Amino acid sequence: MKFSVLMSVYECEQPAHLKQALDSVFEQTLPPTEVVLVEDGPLTPELLAVIEDEQQLHSSLNVLSLKENQGLGNALNEGLKQCHHELVARMDTDDVCKKERFARQVGFMEQHPDVDVLGSWVDEFVGDISQVVSTRRPPEHHDEIVRFGRKRNPINHPSVMFRRESVERAGGYQHFYLFEDYYLWARMIQNGARFHNLPEALLFFRMSGNMFQRRGGLSYVRTEIAFQQKLHQTGYIGYGRMLKNISIRTAMRIIPNKMRRFFYLRVLR
Repeated sequence: MKFSVLMSVYECEQPAHLKQALDSVFEQTLPPTEVVLVEDGPLTPELLAVIEDEQQLHSSLNVLSLKENQGLGNALNEGLKQCHHELVARMDTDDVCKKERFARQVGFMEQHPDVDVLGSWVDEFVGDISQVVSTRRPPEHHDEIVRFGRKRNPINHPSVMFRRESVERAGGYQHFYLFEDYYLWARMIQNGARFHNLPEALLFFRMSGNMFQRRGGLSYVRTEIAFQQKLHQTGYIGYGRMLKNISIRTAMRIIPNKMRRFFYLRVLR
């Protein structure tokens, strides 16, 4: 099956990380038919140089330039319009695909035409892919994913491959800062889409040095409360589940950063 890869880059990305991400996409055992890279607003000369070099090497790299930064969800929606194939794989511009990722996912999607969204585990690393510090293992089967999704995001977004029509039928990505992907999965589940996670790590997920600090603070709390309220309003979670989620997540955001790091790496993983 032919398939597209959808990526989005903005000015704060590191050029070396972008190159490593793109190289891991093009060096797959099953290379993509096309790669759609959205430039989400003006980029630095260093990032533009990486993209130009990759375009010269790979004719399958198609670049869509947006004049202003629109945020991840809106940028992905614009990029999705440029994808020519029904199967679309997501990839972030600072992560690294394992060489068999697309072969494993395309093979599964061919054999399971009822599955609309396919994710996998991811190995989380700091600095270099040899420095894996944890593995995020969401549940494998659809019913487990639905139950898990009422508490936490059930899909590792950068690892996902989906059927474009199913995403579009649910309204595509919709802007909800920090939760664009989670909000999409919830709407797709309510729309009858089928989910699966491969029980193996097919992607190296880069953890930045300030990742746990960014996931704390009152601003993050306010965003999460608004998101939980949205899930309740749409009927994805009940009132009691919403209150429980808000209580647990608020506690996580206001504890000291070292404790939050320990909880993420030693409890949630």
